[in-house]
Amino acid sequence: MTVEELIAWLDKYQATIEANKANLSEMDTVIGDGDHGNNMARGMDAVKESLAQNPPADLVAGLKAVAMSLISKVGGASGPLYGTAFLEMGKAAKNDATFPEMIQAGADGIAKRGGAAIGNKTMLDVWIPVAKDLAANTLTADKIDRYVEATKPLQATKGRASYLGERSIGHIDPGAASSGMLFKDLLTVWGSNA
Repeated sequence: MTVEELIAWLDKYQATIEANKANLSEMDTVIGDGDHGNNMARGMDAVKESLAQNPPADLVAGLKAVAMSLISKVGGASGPLYGTAFLEMGKAAKNDATFPEMIQAGADGIAKRGGAAIGNKTMLDVWIPVAKDLAANTLTADKIDRYVEATKPLQATKGRASYLGERSIGHIDPGAASSGMLFKDLLTVWGSNA
């Protein structure tokens, strides 16, 4: 992935989040504190502004700038988790990792930061299988939708949704939903290279 592709990807994601922020916050109202969409929109606005005002010299600098914008602007758990993912992706890029390896590094960072694993009804339920699919060159939009949808029957065991116990069952995890959007936008920008 080039820095130009990164910027194109995240510009598209910013527009997707803006268009879906009400829906994401509504999802979060049911099993969280109702601000996921607005928080992500604020963060992605900051990302877009940062990349436009200070064009990064390379992919590593770009990923670090994204991480810092998300950590400083997105409230709740999402800022630190998404920020950590992009920070770890940047570290992997510095070590000449392939793009699938970078996404895997992002997933590992999320798991470590949030103390979560696949099946806990979190964004990891999307990041982990997406990383595997990218490595195998088998990622599709349909698969991403299935990973997001697969959080619905799960009972949350991490984050605010875990306080609801069994009442968290039957609802899509908002972080998984916003992650699904991130990776579907990746496919539209970078799909032929994935």
